[in-house]
Amino acid sequence: MSRVFLTWAVTHSVKEVQTEDSVLLFVVAWTITEIIRYSFYTFSLLNHLPYLIKWARYTLFIVLYPMGVSGELLTIYAALPFVRQSGLYSISLPNKYNFSFDYYTFLILVMISYIPSKYEFVRFLIIKAVTGKANNCGINIHITSFAKFILKII
Repeated sequence: MSRVFLTWAVTHSVKEVQTEDSVLLFVVAWTITEIIRYSFYTFSLLNHLPYLIKWARYTLFIVLYPMGVSGELLTIYAALPFVRQSGLYSISLPNKYNFSFDYYTFLILVMISYIPSKYEFVRFLIIKAVTGKANNCGINIHITSFAKFILKII
């Protein structure tokens, strides 16, 4: 849902943010993530999963996830002034339904909601990697040590 929202409701709808570096940041993170994910699924179905694909699947999220989240948040932040100025997707009172909606405020709430939800997801991924429950992938000891360090911080 996050990808549909960022692609359509923010990036497509607010033309001014389409040239922002933050868009490139989340698109690159998403792209690399999907290449790794679908390579992992394909090789798993073929019962021939190379160690490099397995390692990448359960290690590179440490870099790609924060990269994608940063790009998403920066893109929403860049869209805020344009949304406020244009009143994009906002409905104001009075109207026959006696309902109002402020898209600008909604975007701010979406940004705030990233804090608890993304924190818990990253924590889950790190715990999965550290405990070896990542499909017995034999994660490199240095990456596991790094993940344990990150887990202590968060």
